[in-house]
Amino acid sequence: MKNKQSINISRLPEEEILNMRVCDLPLSIKGSWLEPCIEKLYQELNLKGVMFKPECYLADEWLAPDKEPVIGIPFFLAHPRLIKLEKKIMLEAEGNSYPWCLKLLRHEAGHAINYAYKLYRRKSWKKVFGEFTKEYPDKYRFRPYSKSFVRHLEDYYAQYHPDEDFAETFAVWLTPNFNWEKKYRGWKALDKLYYLDKVINEIKAREPLVKKGVKHWQQSAMRIRLKNFYKKKKHYYAEDFPDFHDINLKKIFTPKSSLLDSSGHKLASNILKNHKKDILDSTARWTGEKKYVISELINAISERCKKLDLVVEGSQDKALTDITIYITTLIMNYIHTGGFRS
Repeated sequence: MKNKQSINISRLPEEEILNMRVCDLPLSIKGSWLEPCIEKLYQELNLKGVMFKPECYLADEWLAPDKEPVIGIPFFLAHPRLIKLEKKIMLEAEGNSYPWCLKLLRHEAGHAINYAYKLYRRKSWKKVFGEFTKEYPDKYRFRPYSKSFVRHLEDYYAQYHPDEDFAETFAVWLTPNFNWEKKYRGWKALDKLYYLDKVINEIKAREPLVKKGVKHWQQSAMRIRLKNFYKKKKHYYAEDFPDFHDINLKKIFTPKSSLLDSSGHKLASNILKNHKKDILDSTARWTGEKKYVISELINAISERCKKLDLVVEGSQDKALTDITIYITTLIMNYIHTGGFRS
């Protein structure tokens, strides 16, 4: 068997790369573009006077393992060929640009410092951010207009869990040349920033209580083949893909291309557009969900119908009933799980 460091994945066929075990991929932070990103994070911590520098390693995704003061970086970011493959399969590669990578590093550094100094054990921490031991939901529902949380990463991530709230607040505090006092003036989130500023200034020059952490989910220990890794990942993030609704939409409507004569058949997207208010009002009335959530879902389904060139074959009333029931079912899933998938 070849020494993995002698394998040049830049020249291998995609099929051969996908058939490799993740642990056999010749990857390293050293010498990659990630190295200066991490160095920049450490410089930012120095500017704030923070002594502790969390160690970074290649993992299956962005993470700081629970109560372990280390930072995991997705292994695919360590090689341009794998970044390209990630984009092809998952539509994007999280953190694949210098600014994006630094935003994520600042967030994970917040977790690492929280764990290194066991800040989450403090009564004052719990009073400001909530219970650290609160269970993580599979999905989370957020309030887009809330001013109780900072906004750093997408999808209002600070609202996910008290630990994420702290990490996001830390990331905002750490960001260079960012006037958070001005940005968050009048927000309840400003109290969290003042608290964090006080706590970090108190402990920043001290030795951490936990100096080293266990590096869970390391790339070097992942024996799964890359193709199976992506199979699982695509299943987990299924509803983030454009084709999430396709199977069910094709049960309600019909692709125009499958009809011998499509003349006279109304476009499904037009039906949704013309009856959006009725569907929206009915779904909101019976589910109690906010209208902006339902509206965004209807818009996404309508765009997908247009993309698939779906038409109404048969009774328009039945199609309207079916699509309304489908949308209501998705909203009920969202209410109970935070996601549209049951």
